Amino acid sequence: MTNPIVSVRGIQRTFGSGTTAVHALRDISFDIEPGTMVALVGRSGSGKTTLLNVIGGLDRADGGTVVVDGDDITALDEDGLSQLRRDKVSYVFQTFGLIPVLSAAENVGAPLRLARTPAAEREKRSPTSRPASSTRRPAAR
Repeated sequence: MTNPIVSVRGIQRTFGSGTTAVHALRDISFDIEPGTMVALVGRSGSGKTTLLNVIGGLDRADGGTVVVDGDDITALDEDGLSQLRRDKVSYVFQTFGLIPVLSAAENVGAPLRLARTPAAEREKRSPTSRPASSTRRPAAR
């Protein structure tokens, strides 16, 4: 049996305090095995984004642990979290955060450039085998 690529145990996240406190996450626990596709669904305000932010190291939980690819990210300092986000966790946002002059494939590959991955390795790991010029769309005006 393989180790989970993501393991979440007892995650808690509360915003505010006292009578106005909002408990976004309460005792969330699950594992994701390597190669598994996961869909996170729920109504607006149910904590989906908060959970993704905690798993991706963009936000810190108030309690519990998150292990990503063997690293307990709840114990990492800011430099460790930056390295995690650069090397292991990526987001493609629905409406912002993309570089408009790049294709989708080029946007996904941008972190590989930041990590100084050699061009041959970047090409091998590219989500498309088509040349960038055939996938680039004109920037929106």
